[in-house]
Amino acid sequence: MKIGSSSLHSRTAASTCAFCVAGVLALGPVAAAAPAGTDPGAPGGSRAAASPASLLYRPGTHVRPRAGSPAVPDVSALSWVVADADSGAVLAAHDAHRRLPPASTLKTLFALTVLPSLPAGLRHRVREEELSGIGAGSSMVGVAEDNTYRVSDLWRGVFLSSGNDAVHVLASLNGGWRTTTARMQAKARALGARDTHVRSPDGYDAPGQVSSAYDLAVFGRAGLHNADFARYCGTVEAMFPGRGGGSYGIRNTNRLLTGSDGVERYPGLIGVKNGYTTQAGHTLVSAARRDGRTLVVTVMNPQAGGSLTVYEEARSLLDWGFDAADRVEPVGSLDAFRARPVTGPQASPVAAPAAGPTAAGPVASAAAAAPAGSGPDWPKGLAIAGATALGAGITALVTRRAARRWATGG
Repeated sequence: MKIGSSSLHSRTAASTCAFCVAGVLALGPVAAAAPAGTDPGAPGGSRAAASPASLLYRPGTHVRPRAGSPAVPDVSALSWVVADADSGAVLAAHDAHRRLPPASTLKTLFALTVLPSLPAGLRHRVREEELSGIGAGSSMVGVAEDNTYRVSDLWRGVFLSSGNDAVHVLASLNGGWRTTTARMQAKARALGARDTHVRSPDGYDAPGQVSSAYDLAVFGRAGLHNADFARYCGTVEAMFPGRGGGSYGIRNTNRLLTGSDGVERYPGLIGVKNGYTTQAGHTLVSAARRDGRTLVVTVMNPQAGGSLTVYEEARSLLDWGFDAADRVEPVGSLDAFRARPVTGPQASPVAAPAAGPTAAGPVASAAAAAPAGSGPDWPKGLAIAGATALGAGITALVTRRAARRWATGG
């Protein structure tokens, strides 16, 4: 008895499906495997194995001392990090990835994003609309409508006086408030700062705006690789243009740099940025150099003492870091989540970066790079493609053999 063609195709299809399922099951473990280097502690990461980066996602203080290492100082900040600015090694940390309001320390990310795109000598006459929307109680440098400023003047207003008015004008020159916010967010991700969510580029308290001691250390370190950033953040005093062609003096509000208001200047301090808001409390990113080593320290919201405690706690952490640097093992790296450039035939063309200094080489200029792990799920796609190819080959083989048997009556 000869088998009808419809029955033949039904059986062939069933056999093929079975082989396809077998192929998927065989390749399943490949599709489910986490990418190499996935951080178990990071959001979305596999928890199959521990990595150095995961330690910093755990609560508490983390340090790996060797023999003779000094004890970590007792500080009251909700979150802090001590890192080597050259290697990126995190020497010690407390709740490094705790998401907290950053206050004006977020201006470090603003500068990293906008500095390369605006020539320092560019002159700009300020319009009324550029000074609208500044939050009540904001720190100001005194930018005035219809006054003309160089971009370099405005940056000194940002770094020395933490002027939100200067930030608003620079953001306007950079494409506007929303565009600058989006670019800052992309820049943070490209640098591997996953805890930062930008809502207001000047650091003013806004719903959902957070960063972390880890991310702020990433920004501070990156800033040291930008000559303009390093110069501005380390400037103690400058003259700022006033009305009628005059000018007035401004002084850096980072007391660890200036040595004012009862705070002793820290030897070798490079600078960076301080901040304060009602929600954030006092925050500070500091960098200092001693005996050929540069450290970056972040302190967020001390819970003891007054407004100067943030400087004294940063001082004690810097002292500890210089003393302990060769006697501790790193507990993490500021490069742990930094975007890596794609190479090989799959690499997409990348637009040339804007002229001017960049924060940290090619990675820093790739402001639109996606965070690690956000790309296509290629292991799963490869498994499905393999199973499909296997099933297709078996289908062709089975169909040809069955057709010959049906034609000959076998």
